[in-house]
Amino acid sequence: MASRNKLQKFAEILSFSNVYENYDPKNPELVGINHESVDLKGKWNGGHFEVEHPITLELACGRGEYCIGLGEMYPSRNFIGVDVKGARIWKGAKQALENKMQNVAFLRTRIEQIDLFFGENEVDEIWITFPDPFLKDSKENRRLTSPNFLKRYKEILRPDGFINLKTDSPELYNYTKEVLANSEELETIYDSGDIYSSELDFKELEIKTYYERSHLKDGRLIKFIRFKFRDGA
Repeated sequence: MASRNKLQKFAEILSFSNVYENYDPKNPELVGINHESVDLKGKWNGGHFEVEHPITLELACGRGEYCIGLGEMYPSRNFIGVDVKGARIWKGAKQALENKMQNVAFLRTRIEQIDLFFGENEVDEIWITFPDPFLKDSKENRRLTSPNFLKRYKEILRPDGFINLKTDSPELYNYTKEVLANSEELETIYDSGDIYSSELDFKELEIKTYYERSHLKDGRLIKFIRFKFRDGA
């Protein structure tokens, strides 16, 4: 039954006007509604979004809960959820369509390819919410705050754009702090090992995903780091 539901979602997502997909990692082609080829690199504003607003990415977006929440919170900004799992994206994309959210879209691709689908300085902000921490040392390069990914973010992020990490993983949190401390290019703007120990400093942190609610029930601390590339880096 689960496999059948996935196949149904894959079929339905082809009819969604707010979802774009890349099927072949060796070919940086995007397809949109009805499997039509589209070129959106450097053109998301105007090419997809009818109103030109600052663009925020949610990486490893899963069901797109943060995209939806941010889109509701900031109607004068545009949001794109990125994930490789189409069955996950389906839920957020369907919700955005049903709620007529013109400022929310989704991109199904590997995050390793993110620089292939966005132009230089096209992205204003990045959110990484509860990603897989990839705890094994052999998988360090798959962590979304590793230098391997940060160099890709730098290519598409405007010079003063923020990168935000929200996680329950102490390992990923400490790893990210280490990456920041060892980099001359990166600057920490905000750092909290327990965001709910006091009043929240950013209203965006009020958004809770399915996974965050589960983590809180388990008594796990939620951590948040905001950082950016230094001026001139």
